[in-house]
Amino acid sequence: MNVERRARPGIPVPVVVLGSLGAVFFVVPFVGLIARAPVRSIPDLFADDGVRAALVLSLVTSVITTGFAILLGVPIAWLLARSALPGRRLVRAVCTVSMVLPPVVAGVALFLALGRRGVIGGPLDDAFGVSLPFTTAAVVIAQLFVAMPFLVLTVDAALRALDPAAEEAARTLGGSEWYVFLRVTVPSIRPALVSGIVLTWARALGEFGATITFAGSLPGATRTMPLATYLALENDTDQAILLSLVLVAVSFAVLFGLRERWVGAAFGARP
Repeated sequence: MNVERRARPGIPVPVVVLGSLGAVFFVVPFVGLIARAPVRSIPDLFADDGVRAALVLSLVTSVITTGFAILLGVPIAWLLARSALPGRRLVRAVCTVSMVLPPVVAGVALFLALGRRGVIGGPLDDAFGVSLPFTTAAVVIAQLFVAMPFLVLTVDAALRALDPAAEEAARTLGGSEWYVFLRVTVPSIRPALVSGIVLTWARALGEFGATITFAGSLPGATRTMPLATYLALENDTDQAILLSLVLVAVSFAVLFGLRERWVGAAFGARP
């Protein structure tokens, strides 16, 4: 049986040249990193107690951050996409601006809000003796502040693009709002939801600027893998290269593992 295929238009030569140069621009830094990596030292890297502690801390805090992002980010996206909330555009901008802020600025904002003399941190410290900066909790807060917008944007876009016919049919048959959301809406936006969750986790894993500003770099408490990599540049370049390579490998594996249709769904595109 012959299958008719649509002819794809040809790509102009300048587009091919410029696109290739753009791709090379992204590839070259990773090639340089791999070429300089002292691969034989990898066993020694993971034998280092400080490196293992930083790796465990990064994995644990990024997973906790992702859990909080799901708990808070999905309801935010639901409100933005489906409610008649006044000033939704402003609320959407406020909830996602941290993803484009310089990370250090995000850290300063968190410190002024939640520090011991901050707008919220001051009364919290006075009333309960709770100090958030320079603690593991501060790492999670910093990661959440810069990473949750990825989940909010992807789920918001998926909800706004979703055909409401199936949801309306479920309501007509007597389904409650919770039932419709859990049994109809969530399965319909699953690709975008999973993409948002994975991208949020990857962003939290690689967070640096807000973390070092708000949480500091205390071994075993707030020194994550990105911070350990930065500090290694001053004393042990080979270790810094290997730590960078580990983070690149994890990030690449996560993004490569997402099928194209899932990544497309994350940004509202059709596969």
